Amino acid sequence: MPESPRTPLRVLFCIGVNQNFFDLPTGQGKAVWDGFTSMLAQLYALPGVSVLGTIDDDQHMVGPSASWPWTSYVLADVVDQPTVAAACNLFRTVQVGEHGLWRYMKIEARLGRPLPEPEAGR
Repeated sequence: MPESPRTPLRVLFCIGVNQNFFDLPTGQGKAVWDGFTSMLAQLYALPGVSVLGTIDDDQHMVGPSASWPWTSYVLADVVDQPTVAAACNLFRTVQVGEHGLWRYMKIEARLGRPLPEPEAGR
């Protein structure tokens, strides 16, 4: 009997900015932003990841985000848990100068499944 395709995981990647970013001298945050945009490009390119949308709350939140509410979010359908882990690992592998991106930002993934779509005409 043929295998049925697996339903992808619905994943909310929650991204926070650490105090180390805010401790940088004025004007030196651009390298972190460049690292972050590099991480996003790599996340979008990961096989098995389909980004559905993003939210950036940087205009309404100032200062570090150690937990909820996070600074930004990426909602994606992801093929499996190892791919979710690979996406989170980008914060370890993307470099900002001599440090990994994780020195300045953090990520947490919430895994679940999509809610059922409402029936039309209700």
